[in-house]
This record gives sequence, structure tokens and C-alpha cells, in this order.
Amino acid sequence: MTGNLTEREQEIIDLLSEDSSMSVTDMSRRLDVSAVTVRSSLSSLAEKGLIVRTHGGAFPAFHQSILDRQKDKVKTKARIARAAVDLVDDGDTIMIEAGTTTAQLARFLLGKRDVHVVTNNTLVIPYARFNPNLHLTVVGGEFRPATESLVGPVALNDLEQFHVRTAFIGTDGFGLDYGLTTHLVEGAEIVRKMTAQTERTVLLADSSKFGKVGFAKVIPLASVTILVTDDGLDRAVRRELEELGIEVRIAEGATTNGH
Repeated sequence: MTGNLTEREQEIIDLLSEDSSMSVTDMSRRLDVSAVTVRSSLSSLAEKGLIVRTHGGAFPAFHQSILDRQKDKVKTKARIARAAVDLVDDGDTIMIEAGTTTAQLARFLLGKRDVHVVTNNTLVIPYARFNPNLHLTVVGGEFRPATESLVGPVALNDLEQFHVRTAFIGTDGFGLDYGLTTHLVEGAEIVRKMTAQTERTVLLADSSKFGKVGFAKVIPLASVTILVTDDGLDRAVRRELEELGIEVRIAEGATTNGH
């Protein structure tokens, strides 16, 4: 979502995520710019679908949890997604699961030709608008604002209609003993369905996710074909993952300090 924002627009999004009732006057004072500059940036953000304008201000068009997650490890997530794009060929068919890191994958697909994406991740949609070479199929289902995802029986049934070469998934936590886990049962169902409809499964996860355990079990770690992560993953862990048959790719420049 934030990949095509100016620095000023990002600052305004950050302010609104702190206080959605903040007025143009207050934003002008906080940013030390004119009210005209703030209004211009608000108009641009509204056109991009990132805020909803109100009389004298605005509020974010996304759930607070999404805004918080998008501000976390921004550079690392982008580099992981950029590295994952190397796994996509012209003419490919892929699935992209919900998540802020996986959504970044669509951002970097510019330059790839005739790629068909099936997704339940509504954060992918803005990137598809600006990429004429991307064919996007969004499944139906129940919309969950906190994850910007479509889930439930309708989404599962829709996913069953497709078979793709690669599924790109995320996770709330992963480990050698308990595999992939998430805090949302509905999200776990989506990942399991995607991995059943693909030839290979690629996990995009920064190293801080290793060792964390979510509420619901998703899939065994051995079901993952490739892990794309940062250089914070311990070398001994990498070896154990490779012994499970998982190819580990370290994204260039992606570090545990990549804010």
C-alpha cells in the first residue's frame, strides 16, 4: 500500500494513524508546512484510496492493525518481496496470500509479462491498477478489515477452481517443531487451500517470525518449498531447514534492522 507514497504523504498517514480526528490545522502545525500543502497531500491520498476525506480532515481507509504492520520492518519486507519476484517468470500463474509482505510482491511485478495472480489479499489491488501486464483474480468471501483479506467458505471454494505454479504465503510465526502458525483460524484455512492448489509453496517471512507461535496451526514446515527471509536467521537453523528439503534464500540487503 505504501510503496508509491511521497515522504509527505507517509507522514500524514502516520499522523492520522495516531489520531484520526486530527485536523488540517493540526497536521499543518505538526509537519511545519502550510494548510494548502496538507490539503494537496490529502487530495492525493484520497485519489489513491488510502484515506477518506472529512470536513476539515480525514481518516485512514485501512484498519489500524494494517497500518501498524506496514510501518514495521518496511525495508526488510520490501527486500524480501523483491527477492521473491525472481521466482516469478513471464506467463506464470501464482497465488498471493493475505499479508503486508506478500502484498509487496505485487508491487515488484512490474516488468514481468502476462502474470496471472489469484489472491484473497485486497492490498494487492492498488498495485494491479498500475500494472497492465498483471491479470488479477480476486476471490470472494467475507472481508476482514484487520487483515485486508477475504476468507471463509466462498473464498475456499473459489480457490479450489484454480491450479497455479507457485503460492506465496506469509505467517505469524514458524518453527522446526510446530511449522507455520497464525492468530486467525480463517487465515490458516486459506493457506492450506492455496498450498493444495499449487506446485510449490514459497514462504515470505522475516527472521523475527522464527520461534513465534500463533493460535492456529497452518501447515507443517516441510510443506514449504522455499523460504525467502533476511540475514537474521541463524545459520544452524538454515541448515536444519535445508535438511528438511527447504531452499532458504536470503534477500540481498534485508537485515533484522531493516525498518
